[in-house]
Amino acid sequence: MTTAERIERERETGPGAGPTPVAVPAARAIGCPFDPAPELERARREEPMTRATLWDGSSCWLVTRHQDVREVLGDPRFSADATRPGFPFLTAGARQFASGNPSFIRQDDPEHARLRRMLTADFMVKKVEAMRPEVQRIADELLDRMTAGRNAADLVAEFALPLPSLVICLLLGVPYGDHEFFQKHSGVLLSLRSTAEEVHLAQKELQDYLRGLADSKRRAPDDGIVSRLVARGELDDAAIASMGRLLLVAGHETTANMTALSTLTLLRNPAQLARLRAEPSLIKGAVEELLRYLTIVHNGLPRIADEDVTIGGHTIRAGEGVLCVLNTANRDEEIFPGGAALDVGRDARRHVAFGFGVHQCLGQPLARVELQIALETLLRRLPGLRLDIPFEDVPFRHDMGIYGVYALPVAW
Repeated sequence: MTTAERIERERETGPGAGPTPVAVPAARAIGCPFDPAPELERARREEPMTRATLWDGSSCWLVTRHQDVREVLGDPRFSADATRPGFPFLTAGARQFASGNPSFIRQDDPEHARLRRMLTADFMVKKVEAMRPEVQRIADELLDRMTAGRNAADLVAEFALPLPSLVICLLLGVPYGDHEFFQKHSGVLLSLRSTAEEVHLAQKELQDYLRGLADSKRRAPDDGIVSRLVARGELDDAAIASMGRLLLVAGHETTANMTALSTLTLLRNPAQLARLRAEPSLIKGAVEELLRYLTIVHNGLPRIADEDVTIGGHTIRAGEGVLCVLNTANRDEEIFPGGAALDVGRDARRHVAFGFGVHQCLGQPLARVELQIALETLLRRLPGLRLDIPFEDVPFRHDMGIYGVYALPVAW
């Protein structure tokens, strides 16, 4: 349907009229676990601006095309403030998560910009690039332990998860010995099945832990981010804990799942894997292509309109919620011809896997370095790497807000 046809139908039948609303969250197809959910892809092809029905029966706009997603995320008339009535939540747990001590990603400027600036220096490209030797050392030590005296392991438990966990703990000044505690609680926060009560409890325990950590840094400061936030004296311990919680959860969950899922994707695409092995210089670009192709934030970034805004020929009214679906935007053939296929030689730099606009992921330089080092090290050191179970038995994270695999048994 053309834009002119959509506008004409809206004049006749009202905003959002059209096909049956898409129910979200939507799961990826079991048989095609690397692709966006079929109903979301269908929406992108047939009705890029359509309606979605949420868990509580409320509705919002579903934005699935690359251009429209970038317009919404780049437009200050769309708010990220989760406390506003009508803000679209994917689950009851997500609503609870956003309502208790929200981090700056759920705030608008100028407060969002003020808080984000406190962390910008820690994630600048130059600063992160200087960390490459340390990240490489961690990757090599993990692989040394994983491969010592055996030829099979779970790549998630022994490499993909501990690598970013160790790095973010070092950055924050969090004892790595507590990693099981925060991984358990971040799992609850990110699960699409968690109840509001479960999220509240996990949130409180993480918040209490990080408030205690902030207090300990006041007595014994170090070079970590938490200690430096305490020393600034601009935030109370609750605000510091909220910042720390965001970085701790996002800093290991996203990269861990991208590392494991990228490895599995390459194993399932042997021609692409062989090309990367033959041309290691392609690693940086291949990471961007894998980010585009997989897009692990798979059910959309939520926003709410502050005023009436026209996007893609439809008027989104003030107070209406919007879900920007990143993984369908990253398969848009108008931007990425042949986007349904993986191509490690593709220029995928226009992908929106990290979001877009002022709220795009602060930690993306670190994620890129970690992914580049993780994949290059795996391919170089384990030339015989292969999946050690039938592909059909791989446990995908269909029930999580951050997509990936729970385990990845491999052999070499």
